[in-house]
Amino acid sequence: MDAVPRIRVVIAKPGLDGHDRGVKIVARALRDAGMEVVYTGLHQTPEQIVRTAVQEDAAAIGLSVLSGAHMTLFARVLELLKDGDADDITVFGGGIIPEADIPELHRMGVARIFTPGATTQEIVEWVRSAVPARV
Repeated sequence: MDAVPRIRVVIAKPGLDGHDRGVKIVARALRDAGMEVVYTGLHQTPEQIVRTAVQEDAAAIGLSVLSGAHMTLFARVLELLKDGDADDITVFGGGIIPEADIPELHRMGVARIFTPGATTQEIVEWVRSAVPARV
């Protein structure tokens, strides 16, 4: 019996931010929508996040950043993916991210930023349309 391709997503809370209610809701919504979700937990380094994504053969990494360190954290994850020849992994995120920073995050290679008020359905639909499933 052939395996059914599913979207595999690593969801992570990088840095020192300890607020994880929203990221857990997003992880559950993606799981309930039929995706394979690996939630790495709080206080993850970019190195830990990228290592997990590569080991899990993830198609995407979703970062939740509320600490204000989004520019540094997203940049480091993208740099590590590129250095590890894994820059085919889609990176998206959300949290408290000023609108003025979003164009620069896109320029760096972040595929999508969800700001407060985004619905879980919006996130699920975007992941389904933008992230390829892997067997």
